[in-house]
Amino acid sequence: METAHGSFMTPVFMPVGTQATVKALSPEELEDAGARIILANTYHLYLRPGHGVVEKLGGLHRFMHWDRPILTDSGGFQVYSLSGLRKITEKGVAFQSHIDGSSHFIGPEEAIRIQKSLGSDIIMAFDECVSYPADYKYVLDSVRLTSLWASRCLGEKRGETQALFGIVQGGMYSDLREMSAKALVEMGFDGYALGGLSVGEDADTRQRIIKETTAFLPEDKPVYLMGVGKPEDILEAVILGVDMFDCVMPTRNARNGTLFTSTGRLVIKNAQYIDDERPVDEGCDCYTCSHFSRAYLRHLYMANELLVYRLNSIHNIHYYTRFMDDIRKAIRDERLEEFRDNFYKRREAGNQIVE
Repeated sequence: METAHGSFMTPVFMPVGTQATVKALSPEELEDAGARIILANTYHLYLRPGHGVVEKLGGLHRFMHWDRPILTDSGGFQVYSLSGLRKITEKGVAFQSHIDGSSHFIGPEEAIRIQKSLGSDIIMAFDECVSYPADYKYVLDSVRLTSLWASRCLGEKRGETQALFGIVQGGMYSDLREMSAKALVEMGFDGYALGGLSVGEDADTRQRIIKETTAFLPEDKPVYLMGVGKPEDILEAVILGVDMFDCVMPTRNARNGTLFTSTGRLVIKNAQYIDDERPVDEGCDCYTCSHFSRAYLRHLYMANELLVYRLNSIHNIHYYTRFMDDIRKAIRDERLEEFRDNFYKRREAGNQIVE
């Protein structure tokens, strides 16, 4: 994909920088770890420091010192998570700030204006994300509302170089996913996202919905699966035609002491690592693995030293970017199924936690 701030290859994983920062990492560390595009959060930046402040200071790229592509979500998922603090109408969503309780309103036009002010490269249409499980009639009404809002987003002026993605909803109902996808494709977006997944459904249901929905999306436009982040789930979704991913999992797990490796997940606080001289992953060449042992990382974690957040996050982001590199290479070499088989064989042979 080409953007005003450079290009990136897909399939790609986008580290999450909710508040204009990927937690514990500098932009240089992100780039060194292989990140080529990141995600920032419209809802949170709207509330603090305010999109007007970001625009006044030169836009999101300059504000956070990141000169590569940025995708911003529309805020729809965050509004969904505020179920007790919001009211949805055809116009948009009235809600209370989770920070101070102040009253706010975001509709499709407002969501586009906020993202225009932020200056991100890829922006998302405003949508309603429904909970799981959800009543069929409610999800049907939600799909109709999301389609209406998507049309209004297209009608709102955005930055000349900003790409706009529509978000397919429909819960776990196959016919409603088809309805949503077809309506958005008819409108004509620059890309399409699969929203409303990773909200509590089982993996088989999620895979079914991905497979059924991608069948209705154009092959020449990027497909973005929102919020799904386990390596195994990413791999299975790539096989079904998904191009873009985001999740807080690499950095959140890093802060909680869980590290991703080629043979599974390693929980660094476990006593077995107290004198382990090996790096986190002996096949990894990231900064953390090149300089520090499992024993040292465990010591930092048990001592509550802040450095461990940075070192663990560097490794986990590097793992994800290298994982996507390897997937892209397997696709180019036409051996993706072989790559998949080897991925699971390494997991089975390893001694780490696999969930």
